[in-house]
Amino acid sequence: MNPTSEVAVPALLDVLVVGAGLVGQALSLALLKDNPGIRLALVDPALLREPALACEQDGLDDFDLRVSALTDQSRRLFERLDAWSAIPRLQPYRSMKVWDAEGTGAVQFDAADLHVPALGHIVENRLALAALWQQLKACESLQVVTSAVRSIGSTDANGVTSVLLETGEELHTRLLVGADGAHSRIRAWAGLPTREWDYGHSAIVATIECEQSLQQTAWQRFLPSGPLAFLPMPTNPKLASIVWSIGHDDAASLMALDDETFLAELSKAFEYRLGKVVGISRRALFPLRQRHARCYWSNGIVLAGDAAHTIHPLAGQGVNLGFKDVEVLAEELTRAFQRGLAPGSAAALGRYQRRREGDNLATMAAMEGFKRLFESQQPWVRLLRNEGMRRFDRLLPLKQHAMMKAMGL
Repeated sequence: MNPTSEVAVPALLDVLVVGAGLVGQALSLALLKDNPGIRLALVDPALLREPALACEQDGLDDFDLRVSALTDQSRRLFERLDAWSAIPRLQPYRSMKVWDAEGTGAVQFDAADLHVPALGHIVENRLALAALWQQLKACESLQVVTSAVRSIGSTDANGVTSVLLETGEELHTRLLVGADGAHSRIRAWAGLPTREWDYGHSAIVATIECEQSLQQTAWQRFLPSGPLAFLPMPTNPKLASIVWSIGHDDAASLMALDDETFLAELSKAFEYRLGKVVGISRRALFPLRQRHARCYWSNGIVLAGDAAHTIHPLAGQGVNLGFKDVEVLAEELTRAFQRGLAPGSAAALGRYQRRREGDNLATMAAMEGFKRLFESQQPWVRLLRNEGMRRFDRLLPLKQHAMMKAMGL
């Protein structure tokens, strides 16, 4: 590996990945493992600080506020990249309980119904990043650039895109990957339009301690104001990561409360299902917005992860969709290299979009549908919603199918 901010990189790169988040690092690692000798650079000023795997402390403020509920498909990707065993702490969840705040409808999913050890794993984002980075560091051909990108040039007749860095140096690549998040500058510079709208929600996240054990269960209550999730955390069965999605004004009001008052409101909103909430870390607030690029690529440029699509976190599918992007894009690019095609060719990038767009759109539509369904206060909608949940809970084959699809099995 050659980390640099002065661009000691080849005159022409095969792939340049902008953004060293979970998707950017996973894609870089997959391409490097599958294509020995590939000329690849990863660009992100955040890499000036090396991600650390250390997690000696387990106080409430020692956990990352950003966690992901990784599916079995995402776990298998991490295993293929030799990164799963490097994550120092994670929490499997073996069941999931979902219920309607406006009635008696409830659904419980259980790993035992599929004869699998877990439905998924709760992983702190910073530890997942650090595990990927440990593997990337071992790739001698990886070029790391810690300068920000200032602009990109047009793709020339040979399919080569120029990238200007803040240092004034210029890189040239056969494929530019925008993995730089929801507010992707690569997407904007490439002129790839999006369809997007504000959910009207913000998400409050924190690590909490309950009076009772979470029982290796992911809990979610659907309130008219938005879903509230308690996700089990490692080291202590009474710890949870919360994601409380609620209207912007209500979220701001909750954030302004002192800890004691906030905990009282949180316990009440969760119906004291796990007793009182007795401890809390610092809190953070994130606005929620749905976003989908109308096209994931243009000549020589492609988007992956949040740069291509963002969804409501109510089912925890956002980063898992990004990892699906990684698997398909890495597969298509490897196919292109093996066939002597340019990585930025329409053949390779078009197949990537065709394989991923339908799944992404279907998941986004489902999340939007769930949000609207549980927001409705119409009596007939509440009645049908609760009766539907009760009936669904009794149909084991249907639940098994839903679980297998969500897990990527």
